[in-house]
Amino acid sequence: MVSLRIPLALLSISLGAVAAVWWWLGIPVNLVRAPIDPNDKVQCISYAPFRNNQTSLSPETQVSPEQIAEDLAQLAKISHCIRTYATDLGLDQIPGLAAKAGLKVIQGIFLDRDRKKNATQVETAIRLAKEYPDTIIALVVGNEVLLRKEMSASDLAALIRSIKAQVSIPVTYADVWEFWLSNRELADVVDFVTIHILPYWENIPIAAEHAAAHADEMRRQVAAVFPGKEIFIGEIGWPSEGRMRESALPSRINQARVVSEVLDLARREHFRVNLFEAYDEGWKREIEGTIGGSWGLFDSEERTLKYPAGVPISNFPSWKLQMGSGMALAILVFGAAWRTLRRKPRTPGFASWLAVGVSATTAGILFGVAAQRMIYESSGTGGWLIWGSLLVAATASPLFGANALMSGRAPPSFQELLGPKGYHTETVLVTLHGLALIVTVVIGTAAAVGLVFDPRFIDFPFAPLTMAAVPFAAMTLLNPPTKGIRPLAESIFAGIFVGAAVYTLLNEGLENWQALWTCAIFVLLAGTLWRARA
Repeated sequence: MVSLRIPLALLSISLGAVAAVWWWLGIPVNLVRAPIDPNDKVQCISYAPFRNNQTSLSPETQVSPEQIAEDLAQLAKISHCIRTYATDLGLDQIPGLAAKAGLKVIQGIFLDRDRKKNATQVETAIRLAKEYPDTIIALVVGNEVLLRKEMSASDLAALIRSIKAQVSIPVTYADVWEFWLSNRELADVVDFVTIHILPYWENIPIAAEHAAAHADEMRRQVAAVFPGKEIFIGEIGWPSEGRMRESALPSRINQARVVSEVLDLARREHFRVNLFEAYDEGWKREIEGTIGGSWGLFDSEERTLKYPAGVPISNFPSWKLQMGSGMALAILVFGAAWRTLRRKPRTPGFASWLAVGVSATTAGILFGVAAQRMIYESSGTGGWLIWGSLLVAATASPLFGANALMSGRAPPSFQELLGPKGYHTETVLVTLHGLALIVTVVIGTAAAVGLVFDPRFIDFPFAPLTMAAVPFAAMTLLNPPTKGIRPLAESIFAGIFVGAAVYTLLNEGLENWQALWTCAIFVLLAGTLWRARA
């Protein structure tokens, strides 16, 4: 009979650690001023009406007036004004519906390389400005068209002059603040200068705690270059989900803090500001990753306000459920180890039980993080399949690992699952364990390669990879394979992980803890694979 003293002590420590970490993660923050308070409406907020599968990339999209009216009735409770970006796809209905809701509109005109489409956008906007003179308070001719290099500054200036001659309301152009400094001649043709300040996207990303001060500094810098012109901050905000950029961490608390501090600054310094944006735009995840769909102060599907006034803000609002599920998983891991010993009695050393405890604690803490990130980071059927498979493999890994640690079994190799007859395992347990390893390595490799060749919108899968990697590393350390040659497949993957870790570390910088963590797990996986034998 195996003594219960050591596993019960380790289980108690594991459950205590899981509970303590989740209590810390779930601690809410009470801001001095709510980011959105119906009793103190914001000046203006960017609005795009697209929901569910609707996207501005498809000409087939047509937003219904009922859908827009529902949104505007909600936005009228928290804002005096909305900013739009185009006039097609049903967006030309917005001014008329905004008038009924009591909202003012800063009407956008979308410009790109399609001159015919541009002409239609301009014609519609001019018509709307004349039709709703008490609702549309300004026209924004083009949004970051210079940033995208889709029009020259001289052509843009000529178009602005043409539009100004046909309307009686102020006309402006909107772009990132640097492009105003590089194209100063545009200030002569606009009625006010509209700048975008997105601290997260700066060439040198700005941490959330410094975002408001940075915005004020950039506003003052632009104002000094264009004396006599109003400087309107046409976009400022912060993402609630997504990957870090150096010290800039997307999170619910950081988003609420940045919005609250920017609005407070605007009140004190008496300048106009437009928040980016009203609703999360899920369709942007397809082209901009998690970050692209996470700038809204309302969620995309339910249209619920993320930060109701008077309600404390937490990065993990469901932390009690996440803590409970993590503790349950930790118990299952210890249960798998105990069941293994009941079926195949042996006397494992303290190191084996300690490895089970580390695996259980790691999985218990990170399961809720990985599940939450999967929900926000999965886009489309393919995304759900990939990240769902990784989460399943990551959850199975400590369970199978507990069995292996107690039975003294070495880590599975690719050859045991995919090799020819004579090498292929016929054990279901080893087959499933090997499948978990292959899923982890393949999806982890895809993320590693993405972080090297196209990292801008790639999320760091640190939570599920850690859940999966720690048990395999423990098995390799305590139950190393003793015979055979180093297999080529594992060696290649190990090299990819090491190379990606080095590049990502240099590219992302030491302030990005998500990158540092992910790189550490890449190295851990590489070491595990390098020690494989077939």
